[in-house]
Amino acid sequence: MIFPVVGLRNMGLLAVLGWVGVCLLTSDVQAQLPSAGPLPAGRPTPADQPPVHYQHEGILAPGQIAAARLPRGGPVLGYFQPVEIKAPMGASVALAEGTQFAPLQPAPIRVGLLIGPVYRLRLANIPRHPGEELYPTIEVIDRLYAPMGQEARFAIPIQLHQEDLELALDGKLVTRVIYVEDPGRALPVSAEAAGGENWFEVGPGRDPLAVADQLGRPVAILRIGGRVPLDPERPEPEFMGPPTPYEKYPPRMKILQPPRRGSALPKEAGP
Repeated sequence: MIFPVVGLRNMGLLAVLGWVGVCLLTSDVQAQLPSAGPLPAGRPTPADQPPVHYQHEGILAPGQIAAARLPRGGPVLGYFQPVEIKAPMGASVALAEGTQFAPLQPAPIRVGLLIGPVYRLRLANIPRHPGEELYPTIEVIDRLYAPMGQEARFAIPIQLHQEDLELALDGKLVTRVIYVEDPGRALPVSAEAAGGENWFEVGPGRDPLAVADQLGRPVAILRIGGRVPLDPERPEPEFMGPPTPYEKYPPRMKILQPPRRGSALPKEAGP
């Protein structure tokens, strides 16, 4: 079901992603965002106004939420948080490099993104939409605390779902908040059983950042739809934003398990 939201240019889809498993690797209790609570004094809160995040609203311009994380301190300044960008089979992804996009490469890709800036993506070869492209943005608002030396192994999953791409190509704006689940509230469902991740859509008029903050710790915001460049090969500087560095990681290797003993098919008996 699609919920139109007035705050997103009178159209959009607000959704929240839950990521099962990361909470087992994190121990940054002090760095967790406070739970959503009452708004600061002096801000009107009509009885019919839906609750929002204690400090931010999910409809703020890209970059404002992540930029507010840096003054709070902690080992986040200058840290490249590993991120794995996934897309439907056959799709290609590229990140902005200065005033141009890097060469397109098949998804998934793994990169390290700084906390604070907004990264622009180029998504091409979308299934069932030849010749059409999208330009999502990723805003990392907090980091993970994986075991030392295994940071690239435990990356934040950024999933570009086919249904979200269809909505964006139809003129909608899709906003997803990825969060680390609270172990005390997490559902006993593995990410593999859920097809790679657990996610759900919030109700109409609700703030996805507030919902994610109540269920865990928000770590990234994905926005799909909106502006497109006049020329993808020479995009205008206002569209690309300030140049922001990122780290490149090799693709994840899938280790195949050896076949079980006795799994070979029995030979047919001769005449």
